[in-house]
Amino acid sequence: MKIGIDARWIFKELSGIGTYTLELIRHLAQGDRRNEYVLFFQDRTLEQSVRQTAQLEKAPNFTSHILPYGVFSLPNQLLLPRQLHRLNIDVFHSTNFMIPFAAFPRSRKGRTRCVTTIHDLIPLLFPEYAPRSRKTRVYPLYRRLMLEVAARSSIVLTDSENSRQDIVKSLGFSHTDSRRVQAAPIGVSSQFRPSLVQRPSPPMLLYVGRMDPYKNVEGVLRVLKHARALSGQDVRLTVIGPPDDRYPSPLDLARRHGMEPFVHWAGYLPADQLLDTYQQARVLLLLSRYEGFGLPVLEAMACGTPVVCSNTSSLPQVAGQAALLTNPDDVEAAAAAVVRILTEPALAQDLRDKGLRQAAAFTWVHTARQTLRAYEQAYKS
Repeated sequence: MKIGIDARWIFKELSGIGTYTLELIRHLAQGDRRNEYVLFFQDRTLEQSVRQTAQLEKAPNFTSHILPYGVFSLPNQLLLPRQLHRLNIDVFHSTNFMIPFAAFPRSRKGRTRCVTTIHDLIPLLFPEYAPRSRKTRVYPLYRRLMLEVAARSSIVLTDSENSRQDIVKSLGFSHTDSRRVQAAPIGVSSQFRPSLVQRPSPPMLLYVGRMDPYKNVEGVLRVLKHARALSGQDVRLTVIGPPDDRYPSPLDLARRHGMEPFVHWAGYLPADQLLDTYQQARVLLLLSRYEGFGLPVLEAMACGTPVVCSNTSSLPQVAGQAALLTNPDDVEAAAAAVVRILTEPALAQDLRDKGLRQAAAFTWVHTARQTLRAYEQAYKS
């Protein structure tokens, strides 16, 4: 097969989708020397960076192609189908829902087959969680878009079984057709590992993620306030995530709750600093009302950091028995869980041990193998 992968979702500051795309490329390059791959980039500098990071010099079956237009542009719809035809691409993988529609008829019998990853359907399922999102503002168009993507994709991949069920139900897949929707759980990068250095005092809680309302950052700040009062300890919070002008910043929210002196907003962190912060944290706190997967849970576990997270959506599947789960809107219960970890060494150690085992079960090698099987199924369809 000749497989094209849309790598334009990789940016200098890696998001979750960028990490997914990069790690998938890295592990396909390590594990598949039989098929040909063409990676589509928009930026030559990023292309060179990815080639170095993923060690593609060791994978002669991986080549690159620069597209001078973005994923959401009109040229992407008009020109990319011609490029796929000219390059004789057998299977094209869109790593985040947007496809060039002209290349993939609804019959799914075009020259090139399509595999599409849909990470979640949050704007469709819970538009109230993203009131300022562009997707939510154009809700009818977004829903129509997702229906078309699903209809034209030979295989739809998603990150968790919970998301798979949501996609099947929300996009109207029949029982027979639902086999085209497959869960390929994502992995934990090998850089995440425990540290032998003692965790600093005062105790630090950690939140990693975006600022969207469904992420419930304000709930995290309320838990910080309650945990400080309940424990009597000088508990602090570090927030890692990029700024978003659509929503209040963590410091604005902290000021609203009188917690500003105890909150450090680190913004985006490069990989080495992110690792160091995970290792220093006493508890990862993720109280999202919905997650397509919840990668910070596994990243924290891989670093030996106990986790308190929501009992909603995909998080119980990802966390397993290795975290303390709570209703994301029950501030007192979440604060009590945090304080238990801070004050009960045996519990904290038990969660560390279970977390390391849980994280070890999610590997990018496995993700790459499942994705390659999806390519093969699409090619034969």
